[in-house]
Amino acid sequence: MKVLNFGSLNIDNVYSVDHIVQGGETILSFKEETFCGGKGLNQSIALARAGIPVYHAGLIGEEGQFLLETCLKYGVDTTYIKKLPEKGGHTVIQVDKNGQNSIILYGGTNQMQTREYIDEVLEHFGAGDFLMLQNEINLLDYIIDRAFERGMKIVLNPSPFDDKLKVCDLTKIYLFMLNEIEGEQFTGYTEPDKILDSLAEKFPSARFVLTLGSRGSVYFDGKEKTYQKIFRVQAVDTTAAGDTFTGFFMASLIEGKSIAEALKAASKASSIAVSRPGAAGSIPSASEVLESLM
Repeated sequence: MKVLNFGSLNIDNVYSVDHIVQGGETILSFKEETFCGGKGLNQSIALARAGIPVYHAGLIGEEGQFLLETCLKYGVDTTYIKKLPEKGGHTVIQVDKNGQNSIILYGGTNQMQTREYIDEVLEHFGAGDFLMLQNEINLLDYIIDRAFERGMKIVLNPSPFDDKLKVCDLTKIYLFMLNEIEGEQFTGYTEPDKILDSLAEKFPSARFVLTLGSRGSVYFDGKEKTYQKIFRVQAVDTTAAGDTFTGFFMASLIEGKSIAEALKAASKASSIAVSRPGAAGSIPSASEVLESLM
C-alpha cells in the first residue's frame, strides 16, 4: 500500500499585523516572513512527520527549488514533482495578534496540471493505495476519475470550496476531511450533526471527518459518530492547523489505530502546530505528539 498526495506547493508570504485589514483600510505590518506552504505540501509533510512514507505529485515554478528542498528535508518523496518555466503558486497571508489568519492564494503552476502528466503519475499507483487531494490544483475531476478507475482510496479536503467541485464525481470519494464552513457550503446546515447526516445522505459510501474549531472534531461513518475535544493552547499562527490535522489523522488510520486514537493524535498535532509560526515548519514530529499525549 502506497500513499500519493497530488496537491499544491506554494511559497507563503506571511505578514504579521495587529488585525486583519478591512476594505479600504491601509495598515502597517510589523514583520514579514517567507515559508513553504500549500495545502498539498503541508499535508505531505504532516504525513511524513507522522511516520508515513508519502509521494508528492505537483508542479512548481522557476522559484520553486526552495519547495523541493523542503519536501526532501522532511522525508517526502519528490519523484513525481515537476518544475515548469512559469510563476509558481504563492500566497499573501495576514496573521493577527491572536494568531488568526486571512489568505490570498495565487494558483500559478498549481493550475497547470495536464491529463498527460496526471496519467504519467497515476500509472505508478493502484488498488488499495491512498490518494490525498485538495482543491488548490486544476483537473481535480480528471484525477478523481482516473484514480477511482485504478481502485485507489481517495481522500478529499474540499478546500477552497468553489465551483470546480461541482464537476467532480464526489460519490467516488472514500473519505472527506472538511471543516464546518465547508460542511455548511456543502449542505446549507450549520449544526454539526445535520451537516454530517446530510453528507452521509449525499455520499452514502463515504466516511467523514468534520473539524469544528474550538469545539473539536467528529468522525462519522454513516452509522456512528466519534467526537474529540481540542487541546487548548495559545495560538500563534493557525495557517497549517487543518493540514496537520489531516496528515496525522490519515497516518493513524493507515497504521491501523482506532478512530478515537486517530482523532486524538490529529487534535494534539494540530494544537502543537498552531503554537508555532509558519506552515510546513510548524508541523510536529510523531515523537513530539506521542510525548505530549503521555
